[in-house]
This record gives sequence, structure tokens and C-alpha cells, in this order.
Amino acid sequence: MFKSLLTGAALGLSALTMALPAHAEYPERSIQAVIPWGAGGATDNVMRSLTPYVEKELGGKFILNNRPGGTAVIGSSYVMQQRPNGYAILLGAENPQLYKVLKLADFDYADFYPVNIIGQNVVVIAANADAPFNTMGELLAAAKANPDTLRMGSTGAGGLPSTVSAMINAVDELKVREVTFGGDGPGITALMGKHIDFMPLSLAAARELVRSGKLKALAVFATEETPELPGVAPITQDLPAIAEYLPWGPFWGAFVHKDTPDDVKQKLVDAYAKAVANEEFQGFLKNFGAQSLNLSGAEAEAFLKRWQSVTTWSMYKAKAIEISPDSVGIAKP
Repeated sequence: MFKSLLTGAALGLSALTMALPAHAEYPERSIQAVIPWGAGGATDNVMRSLTPYVEKELGGKFILNNRPGGTAVIGSSYVMQQRPNGYAILLGAENPQLYKVLKLADFDYADFYPVNIIGQNVVVIAANADAPFNTMGELLAAAKANPDTLRMGSTGAGGLPSTVSAMINAVDELKVREVTFGGDGPGITALMGKHIDFMPLSLAAARELVRSGKLKALAVFATEETPELPGVAPITQDLPAIAEYLPWGPFWGAFVHKDTPDDVKQKLVDAYAKAVANEEFQGFLKNFGAQSLNLSGAEAEAFLKRWQSVTTWSMYKAKAIEISPDSVGIAKP
């Protein structure tokens, strides 16, 4: 009788163990978090500010690793190639949503699982503080007077500067020399050092430098002034035709391989949701000039699809890309 009870108890314990999630102890070791842009840029700043709150909620340690290059293709590809176990996370921006139409790679964020779409930012057209132009209109005039002479900081095809430049060229003429950097951090350094003349940047990366007078804001890429940069005109003031592509802005998110176990995904989703909602991080975003989104699951996927659709079809209409978005599965907005 006693032996039967022991046997039954053992079988019950075994069944209970089998019913538990296979990754109940996740994370059991450090998590490699890849930032596919250089240090000092907007994406890097946002992720390094958010990560301590995520670590606290998740109960694990993140090893932040910058892997810039190829408009974030290098870092994004690296995460895709790792085992889908939740120990490699991509902390990226919007760029992969343009890879297919720009022939940079054959994947986009549909090949990842969106743990959290953290926030979105406004774009500012920034110039060296001593630049001879003070408005977008003056920049356009200078570029027309001396075609292919002004130097624009870029992060490569599909990066924020090249995308904004393509939209501008769709409605006007901005013939400049593109100087490519591994991220907006190195680009900003070059801009302050007068090695380039201007650069479209996220407000998050440029705001404090504009406030301190180290950079000059020519316009915000919007139809109205933004409260974070009072007195800086919207780009539509000098370029009203650009309004058809607005509103538009870069975003940041955390992603894992789409085949990551569901229980691991859920732990990450819960940790990121609480971390992004943290009052101190919300204060950081506000001070950074960014809008909090904090989206996951179906909401995150819907956001990603809409951003990709609006952006790629706008670029196609502007003849900034040759590939029709629907040929790579991107529906019209």
C-alpha cells in the first residue's frame, strides 16, 4: 500500500513537472542585447536608459553590444542567426522595415517577434551652429546655388537621413553629397566638428545639442511646431508640398527571433511593458522629446505594418525606390 502511494506521488510529481513551462527559470544567464547602431546615437541612448528598468523587472542581466553597419543589417542579421531561446535580443529602430524595397536584405520585422515598440520621435533638420543658413528655405537655396557641394550626414540607404532626403527630393530638389556614418552619434560628432554641413536627426539625438547652441535646428519634419523645440519652424513652412508624407517619424523597439518559446516571449513582454511604463523612464522619454508607445503583440504588429506601408509607398510614389512595395508583400496603406 505504502509503495503504491509513493509510486502515485512520484507519477503525480512527474506529470506536474512535465506540465510546467520548459523555460520557467528564464533567464538563467546573461542576455545578449544587440544595438545595431553606434554608441551615442538616439537608439543607443534610449536602449541604455531603458535597460536597467527591464533588468529589474525581468530579474536578469543584459549585456549591451553595439554592432553597427549596413544600416543596421549587421546587428539585425546577427540576432536572427542566434538560437531562438530569448538570450539574444535586438534593440533596434525602424530601418528593417525598408530592407526589402531597398534590396539591403530579404527580411524585415515580420521575421522577428515584437516584444515592445517603445516610442516614436520627431525628426529635426540640424546644421552646424555656424552654418550660413538658418532655415530650411535657406538650405534649399544654398543647395540649388551649389549642387552636390553641401555635405549631408547619412547612416546609409534606409537610414533616417536618406529616407528624409528622398522625401524632400520627391517634392523639391536637394542635391547634396552624402557622407555615411555608422550611426547618428558619429554623424553628430562630425556635424559639430564642421566635417559635414547638415543632417536629418531624431529629435531625441539632437534636442539637447540644439538647446545648448552646439547645433542649429533649421526645421522639424512635421506640419506644426513641436513643444520640445519652440520657435523652430515646421518643414512645411518652406516646403508645403512635403505635407503629403507627414506625419512621419522614427521609432524604437525590442525584438527576438519569431521562433522563441511563447513563455519566454511573455516574460519579456511583461518585463518591457512595466519598464517602459516606469515613471522615471517616461520622464526620460518626455525630456528626450519622444512619444511613448509601449505596444506589444497584435498592436505592435499593426503599428509595424502601417509604418512600413506608409513609408515604402510614399518613397515609391516619390520615385526614391524602384521596387514596388506590393511586389515584396507590402500592401498599400
